[in-house]
Amino acid sequence: MVSSGPRDEPHRLGHDAFLDEVHSFEFWFQAVEGYLSDHPYGCVAGSDADEPEIAEPRRDGLITTLCNYCVGETAALEAASSMIAFAPNRRSKIFLATQVVDEARHLEVLLHRLGQLGVTDPEAEVDRRANRSLLAFKRRLLELVAARDWESAVFAQNVILEAMEFTVFSAHAQRADPITAQVLDGIIKDERRHMGFGENDIGRRLLEAPHIRARLATVRRELDPLVLDCFERTLEQIDVPRSERPDLGRRYLASVARLGFDS
Repeated sequence: MVSSGPRDEPHRLGHDAFLDEVHSFEFWFQAVEGYLSDHPYGCVAGSDADEPEIAEPRRDGLITTLCNYCVGETAALEAASSMIAFAPNRRSKIFLATQVVDEARHLEVLLHRLGQLGVTDPEAEVDRRANRSLLAFKRRLLELVAARDWESAVFAQNVILEAMEFTVFSAHAQRADPITAQVLDGIIKDERRHMGFGENDIGRRLLEAPHIRARLATVRRELDPLVLDCFERTLEQIDVPRSERPDLGRRYLASVARLGFDS
């Protein structure tokens, strides 16, 4: 897809025009076209034709990991779709609509990957293998959404959850089999965009209304133990050496610290 004019350099735009641009469906179309076109279920067409069988117990560990990725993506799908109703402005509603599409695609490609790995009922397998801490995170996120607490919901979803997923998926893609790596690479590109929305939205709101910092700090203290438990279990499942885990943990924490929330 070829474009010209301000869309090629959105940072040259004024503040409001910049937000209109980067939260638009048109911007989203251009962002995803390169890695969705000719990539059925997240992979280059035909690349899975001769995929070698993954030996046990690595296959079983991969299935558990992907099942928990499905839980996270379902949480974001359900939360983002419900948040559209109380988003504070048009551009936030439009961005969340693009995120809903992203999260639905992520869930679809992950379930498809589970089928490729021989799982006959992927959704039942997700229910069976789901991490309890991740399920608790999902429940709390949806409670914040049900309360129509915009700042807390964006913070939990687009900062905390997306930062965890971005860090874990990036580490996993470097170690995964070629097909899983392709699937994750496409998801990672979307997560970066979702994180950017969350950090920018919360950052602006903290400048305009510093009093919300205390409320968000409470949300973080509540969710951190759940996130860190998920983080540690997943890094173990994807065979990240113990020596590398602290650095990956710091990368996740840095995403939250950029908004001034220290450990």
